[in-house]
Amino acid sequence: MKKAILIFLAIVVLLGVIIVGSAVGTYNRFVSMDEAIKAQWSQVENQLQRRNDLIPNLVQTVKGYAAHEKEVFEHVADARAKLAGATTVQDKMNYSNELTTALSRLLVIVERYPELKANENFMRLQDELAGTENRIAVERMRYNEKVQVYDQMRRRFPAVLIATLMNFKEAPYFKAPEEAKAVPKVDFGK
Repeated sequence: MKKAILIFLAIVVLLGVIIVGSAVGTYNRFVSMDEAIKAQWSQVENQLQRRNDLIPNLVQTVKGYAAHEKEVFEHVADARAKLAGATTVQDKMNYSNELTTALSRLLVIVERYPELKANENFMRLQDELAGTENRIAVERMRYNEKVQVYDQMRRRFPAVLIATLMNFKEAPYFKAPEEAKAVPKVDFGK
């Protein structure tokens, strides 16, 4: 009888160790994934900062040629200031999208000034900005991939129990602004 009780207790203890070990492992995977998302977001922010550093030079160069396009410059400066002052990931995503829209309007102005397109300083800045935009797109994609892996694990059973118990929240995806979904209008008449 004592032998059966000892075997039963040993099985209960072994199951307890397995369950606790599995829970600890799941928790640690969540922590690792959460840190990977934060690190990837830092990469997005690095590229956003690079873009923010290039924009004043680009704007000043264009201003010299298109002084009467004041409204566009104000939108770029305003969007850049909002992005610089953003504190949450969601706000940074929203203001980054707003800045992207303002920059596209600035580049439309450039099309109206052929002598500006020939300016060497402007061309260098435009190339750097285009390269930075590509880097931002890559870093956004990598960020979204990490979010996808994390959110998938967060929703799977039994990991959902640990996620709920330890307060691991859903991570936000970096989404394109609504304006990006509109078909661009091309007018060669002007």
